[in-house]
Amino acid sequence: MNPDSKDNFLEGQILLIDKPLNWSSFQAVNAIKWAIRRKFQLKKIKVGHAGTLDPLATGLLIICTGKATKKIEGLQGQVKEYTGTITLGGTTPSYDLETEVDQEYPVDHITEEAIKEAAVHFTGEIAQKPPVFSALKKDGKRLYEFAREGKEVEIKKRLITIIEFEITAIRLPEVDFRVVCSKGTYIRSLAHDFGQYLDSGGHLTRLRRTKIGDYNVNNALTPEKFRELLLPEASND
Repeated sequence: MNPDSKDNFLEGQILLIDKPLNWSSFQAVNAIKWAIRRKFQLKKIKVGHAGTLDPLATGLLIICTGKATKKIEGLQGQVKEYTGTITLGGTTPSYDLETEVDQEYPVDHITEEAIKEAAVHFTGEIAQKPPVFSALKKDGKRLYEFAREGKEVEIKKRLITIIEFEITAIRLPEVDFRVVCSKGTYIRSLAHDFGQYLDSGGHLTRLRRTKIGDYNVNNALTPEKFRELLLPEASND
């Protein structure tokens, strides 16, 4: 990326951004867009992302500018890798830390062997129900809108593929993992189902997206670093 070339951004750039915790994907896109418009005094430029990350997740967000926004759909379909932590012994309505624990379950019966067997069980093509706290639409309305209104809606399961599910550390009730999966996979749902399979409860307490296709978060910049690179004179704004 040449930070001094307006034409590069208009013709199309694929930017690798490391989204910080508590930022929405929309906020990250807006931060990048603001920096580009300010740098080159542009009234408008197309900027979009290839796959949402929840505010409580960190990691790789692919942001496309200009004509590269036409590549977004293809990028969204690529295989993704995540690392994170499932906390067993409790469930939350959102399947993560967005909501409070609503039910607690025992974990004393859970062995290391059972945890590793569960990972094998969820590897391959599986039917998964998306979380009710998600941006998927039903009858023209976002699922999380129904959830926040306390309304129950029927959510159909859909087929997704877990290509790899590696348990990287066990510190009960916490279980660290690495997952490689297809488009449309909800890691929050995987955490919830994982807990159920172990005759307990489970929710996602940490998530980081590390890869999308051949793109790696190790090559990504935070929005702040991108701004400093593009606008060194505005770094103290």
